[in-house]
Amino acid sequence: MASLLPAVLAALVVSAARAVPGESPLPPLNAGTSLLVVAPHPDDETLCCAGILQRVAHAGGRVSVAWITSGDASFLDLLFVEHSLLGSAAKLRDLGVRRMREARAAAALLGVPQSAQFLLGYPDRGLEYLSDASGAAPYRSPFTDAAAVPYSESPFAGHPYTGASLERDFAAVLERVQPTLVLVPSPLDAHPDHAAAGLLALRLLARYGGSVAVRCWIVHGGPGWPGPRELSAGLPLTRAPLLGDTPVTAFVLTPAEEDAKLAAVRAYPTQMLTLGPFLLSFVRTTELFTAPP
Repeated sequence: MASLLPAVLAALVVSAARAVPGESPLPPLNAGTSLLVVAPHPDDETLCCAGILQRVAHAGGRVSVAWITSGDASFLDLLFVEHSLLGSAAKLRDLGVRRMREARAAAALLGVPQSAQFLLGYPDRGLEYLSDASGAAPYRSPFTDAAAVPYSESPFAGHPYTGASLERDFAAVLERVQPTLVLVPSPLDAHPDHAAAGLLALRLLARYGGSVAVRCWIVHGGPGWPGPRELSAGLPLTRAPLLGDTPVTAFVLTPAEEDAKLAAVRAYPTQMLTLGPFLLSFVRTTELFTAPP
């Protein structure tokens, strides 16, 4: 039985990568590709797009990542990382700085140059509000007590927490990157920040004048997904329940790309302390993408 295992795993990977009726295959990835990954929080880009980032970079194309928030609203991180039960605004801002530095380290492992790493610095757990209140007064984060981007590491430091400001900053990234392929969070994602970031990106890309292919990915795809909640290298990622019957395209990673993805996941020590099994469960032989809904 053991001798059959490699053949069975190979068959699973081939099956996962095979085209299904109605799917939207990824465009060719080559030196002419300009890839932009839109991540709601630091680590999302690695969980869902690490393989394809590496492939485009190795092909001589351009790769960029835009993180909408800095992941600065996690009291669980404060407990395990800062060893504090009392969440203060200053400590949560410090957490945001730490997570942004982790994001830069992880992205560098995947071939993303620092000049193509865009840390927008908008409020973690606040994107749903911003997407519904583009003309309202600035949102004040109940976690960091900030009403504007508080991070000097962000090229948009000091910009107010309004939907209009976020849209302008995201549009500025598009103009800078001139993408031919954009990978965005699925609006079907169960996390409000992910769904809101996906809708924002899709709305602005619809106005964007360039010729660009858009595909969606999902992290919070349903209870217990992905399973098992552990490192399962060598196995393909299964369909997320929340995608329903949405056609899925599987991007197959090489063993070297899978190894680099694991290293990039481990470049997030704050998240490994609190969500390690969940993060590691995305290190598979495939990454899954859908057409925009």
